[in-house]
Amino acid sequence: MRRWLATIAAVAILFAPGCRPEESGTVVLRIANWGGAGDDNEFSRTVRDLYRQFEAENPGVTIRVESIPGSQNYVSKMLLSYIAGSQPDVMALDASSAAVFIDNGALLDLQPSIERDPTFRIDDFFPNVVDIARRGKALYAIPGDFTPMVLYYNKRLFDAAGVPHPKDNWTFDEFLDAAKKLTIPGDRPGDPPKQFGFKFANWMPGWITWLWNNDGDVLSPSGDQAGGYLDGPGSIDAVQFLIDLVDKHRVAPSLSQAAAAGVDLFLTERAAMEISGHWSLVSYGAKDADGKPIHPLKVEDVGVTTVPTRRGRSVTVMYESGLAIGKHCRHPEVAWKFIRFMTSKAVQSRYNATGIAVCGRRDVAAASAVGNPLKQKFLEIVPTARPPWGSRVEGYDFVETTGQKAMDNALGGTPVPVALREGARRIDGYFRIR
Repeated sequence: MRRWLATIAAVAILFAPGCRPEESGTVVLRIANWGGAGDDNEFSRTVRDLYRQFEAENPGVTIRVESIPGSQNYVSKMLLSYIAGSQPDVMALDASSAAVFIDNGALLDLQPSIERDPTFRIDDFFPNVVDIARRGKALYAIPGDFTPMVLYYNKRLFDAAGVPHPKDNWTFDEFLDAAKKLTIPGDRPGDPPKQFGFKFANWMPGWITWLWNNDGDVLSPSGDQAGGYLDGPGSIDAVQFLIDLVDKHRVAPSLSQAAAAGVDLFLTERAAMEISGHWSLVSYGAKDADGKPIHPLKVEDVGVTTVPTRRGRSVTVMYESGLAIGKHCRHPEVAWKFIRFMTSKAVQSRYNATGIAVCGRRDVAAASAVGNPLKQKFLEIVPTARPPWGSRVEGYDFVETTGQKAMDNALGGTPVPVALREGARRIDGYFRIR
């Protein structure tokens, strides 16, 4: 990655955004995120109100938001601005791409600011979430919100089929038995099931945990080799299990069946289980302008449990967004004050009210879970959550793309060992030349 950064340095200067002059006595604090411009939903209005509040509490400071749609566009533009020395002061740091910014020195170490600030306590945050942006004693971002990946299930469909609700740390075999009992065949031979036991999607964040829970992985512990890991015994066995759900047991839809349905199978109660993050709770409880549910699935019928495992205690992956300060920040003290404000208990209580993710602050997360068993279950799963590989490995997007292609090939009939071996070969070739 460093070689790539060097080759585009000259190009970056050409595309560097011009620095607008600041009025005398005014500090313009540039804030970058990957949201789209012009959003006017409740969440966006809340964020704008919080920015105005910060300005009011800090006379002479004006916030300028730079929204960049699309995660890949965001990463590219932030890297280019770093090389050109024109970074925003504060940037959203997504765990999936944190490594490229941290490992290339694009961010300030926030540990000195923490140590100088008696009003800030890093212990208020979930420790494993904080560690996503930690390297040794240095810390490069303060958590905003995050989600572990979990298995959602439809309690009503389980009850109708006479299937006990799953318990934490349930096994692959217990999951398969439940999926079979929850699948309702079509009316005629060859017809797709009326109801699937499980909604499978070829999305690596949704299936990498199956590998982890079978003592497999996509990369070596050092993060620089796929051979022997993506195509290792544990990974092959886990992927074969997933393929068999579709092709052998027919308890999960093929990709073509899912596409032909034209609807979300879990939301429409045509699948009894799926793997997703905390953001799905917003969809499950979505209502129209008249207060009527948009989907057949009712949030009160949804249950949460761990991903099935063959290793005793289930583990999962978590995805997080934090706030970081650019290495070329023009106003580091004001930027730190902004991060401290945005991650405070009072602000996070408002910011996190939409429920799209789990708050990185333990106190706010605990308060939001009071009386809500679904959110409480998320908090029980948090300690088992691991950072995504993208927080440690530069160029992990290539690994995900290649892994998903390997899964596509396996779903298309290529023997699983062959598909994964070819995927591992391509990834290792990429690591050698990057």
